[in-house]
Amino acid sequence: MSKDISRILDGWKYEPDEVSVRIVAGDDGRDKIQLRLDLGVLQMEMDGRPDGLRPHGYDSWLDYFEAQQQAHDEAHPDEAPFRLESDDCANLLREGIQYYHRYLSFWHLDRYDLCARDTARNLRLLRFVRERAKHERDMLQFDQWRPYITMMHARSLAVPALEAGDVGRAIEAVDAGIAAIRRFLDDYGQSERWEQCGELVQLLRWREELSAQRAQRTPQLESPGADAAALRRRLNEAVADERFEEAAKLRDELRRLTGGADPRHETGM
Repeated sequence: MSKDISRILDGWKYEPDEVSVRIVAGDDGRDKIQLRLDLGVLQMEMDGRPDGLRPHGYDSWLDYFEAQQQAHDEAHPDEAPFRLESDDCANLLREGIQYYHRYLSFWHLDRYDLCARDTARNLRLLRFVRERAKHERDMLQFDQWRPYITMMHARSLAVPALEAGDVGRAIEAVDAGIAAIRRFLDDYGQSERWEQCGELVQLLRWREELSAQRAQRTPQLESPGADAAALRRRLNEAVADERFEEAAKLRDELRRLTGGADPRHETGM
């Protein structure tokens, strides 16, 4: 059997300004996520660790180290607590980036429930490293991503609420994200510089728009889900017909409706 991936990429053009992702049927009978890259494709499992591996028989490195920490602290309650060495943190960081690629893919597939699942998982990772890393430099390598993951988690909870017409529940999700990012700034003595935190500014701006929607109570704003669904249908049709200028305008409008700029980083967690 040929190992050349050209057949997989044939007809799937790479677009530098787009996130191209799809779900395909795997040879093992399970669906896979494929994320198009400039030099190929990244394939991930839908559940468990994205690469399908099970470190030491656990679902992930995070699960493994959590079990190690619990066993250590129970066996040695009067000794120094369990600490993560730099090599441990390196394994956890690589794993966290895998989950980043997958939750970003879920976001662009409109699978907000799975995006919320994976962002919650990476927030759990950050909390564990923050509490257990032996060296501060290792901890900071993770915790710098807390505002971004928090923002994505808030969005992945708020958008489905909007699509169901529940603006109040969407505002609750955004408020929780705002509060969590403010706690992050407090942790680092940066509360007075909140305007320099792009994730917080975006959530605050979106919160104002949602509050205005709830206050106006117009028929159009009472059904934001219908607006988003209609925009997605028109966007998909424009892309399929290669009407790219129209597609770009529709995409901008959809991003505005669902909470701001397209959430992408070159690297992240």
